[in-house]
Amino acid sequence: MIEYIDNFFDYATNVNTSKLLRVFWFFFFFEFTRFFLLELFVLILWKLNEPKRKRKNDEARVRFLIESPLISIIVPGKNEGKNIYKLARSLKEQTYKNFELIIIDDGSDDDTEHICRSLQKNGLIDLFLRNDVRGGKASAANLGFRYTKGKIIIHLDADCSYDIDAIEKIIIPFYLDEHIGAVGGNVMVKNYKKSLCTTFQAIEYSDTISIGRIASSYIGIYRIVSGAFGAFSRDALERVAGWDIGPGLDGDITVKLRKLGYKIVFEPDAVCQTNAPDTFKKLIKQRLRWDKSIIRFRLRKHKDFFYPNATFKFSNFISSAENIFYNLILNLKWWIYIFDMTINFTALLGFIVPFNILLYTTNNYLKFILFAPFRARKNSSVSYFLPYLFGMVFYFGFFLRFVRTIAYTQEFFFKKSYDDSWNPSKTSKQAKKLRI
Repeated sequence: MIEYIDNFFDYATNVNTSKLLRVFWFFFFFEFTRFFLLELFVLILWKLNEPKRKRKNDEARVRFLIESPLISIIVPGKNEGKNIYKLARSLKEQTYKNFELIIIDDGSDDDTEHICRSLQKNGLIDLFLRNDVRGGKASAANLGFRYTKGKIIIHLDADCSYDIDAIEKIIIPFYLDEHIGAVGGNVMVKNYKKSLCTTFQAIEYSDTISIGRIASSYIGIYRIVSGAFGAFSRDALERVAGWDIGPGLDGDITVKLRKLGYKIVFEPDAVCQTNAPDTFKKLIKQRLRWDKSIIRFRLRKHKDFFYPNATFKFSNFISSAENIFYNLILNLKWWIYIFDMTINFTALLGFIVPFNILLYTTNNYLKFILFAPFRARKNSSVSYFLPYLFGMVFYFGFFLRFVRTIAYTQEFFFKKSYDDSWNPSKTSKQAKKLRI
């Protein structure tokens, strides 16, 4: 063992630059460049623009509060009875008060209907709607949208909790630019201490999803408004006729809005706390659904993003191309890298594998520390997450890549998203028939 360690450090300290780049090309040319250097560069620009952005935000907030528009909050879901009371009570504590709360029950078989009708009677819910037969989340959201009266529609998940000023924060961007069609909230993991699985996700949401969305929003290629916390202008929703059948409806509606020329932005100060899957089995099921949507929507339904037509926009092209390249193509390139190392450097695999782990782990710690000033909110003290960063190389580097590979294969060759129980089979069959 001691001899191996000596040989490893001898290899690490004596390998020349050209050999280093040849052996670790995947890390240096793709992951380190895109997810560290480029993101850090954009975040620095974003931070330098903060005084100007704050001044404009303050002016927009004044315009918003003077107008004080009615906001419609819709919460579609199934079997959410246990969460509705807590959500309704917490929304009453929001700094912004002029909103209507509409709950849509999508064919629940628990006590959701009884709880919601009681809450409506007592004034905690403005309107309760019910699909007696389950139609899927898009169907429930569209039903709620038809009954809304507000200028801006906010879509929430029932099992989330929201900062006291979250509603106000997510509305302000609409008063910065009349061309904004949707605003995404900043989703964080609430149950991050429950298991190793939720801790890894908390780090992912904080250092990859949230930070990535700040950067992509700043350069105009932000591509998904989370269903857990997203706001839409009424005009924009009416023009795209609401939500289409999912899974992947969050990204789908964002793309539809971008096609019509609307700007889509991310608001890091509008904070939502969600309960992440607490076991890896549940997480696999969720991520298989998420990853299949890249093939279904980006490559199939919205492939015209890449066509040079009358509605073509370079920012839309980059938004989709970047998403496909760094999720789909690089996932394939990772397997090519593994094959390359196995065939061409078989004798050095005992050094290459741990050196890769060392590179990625060092990168994870650098990102966690250097990106700290750009985080709008922290779930916990930095010290809580530090020990878990050692495991992120296996979570990101192996676990999520395997799941993506399975999802892409299933969807590309077999269109398995149409068999997902997340949607009723009747709606999935209709979606497949319509090729959406």
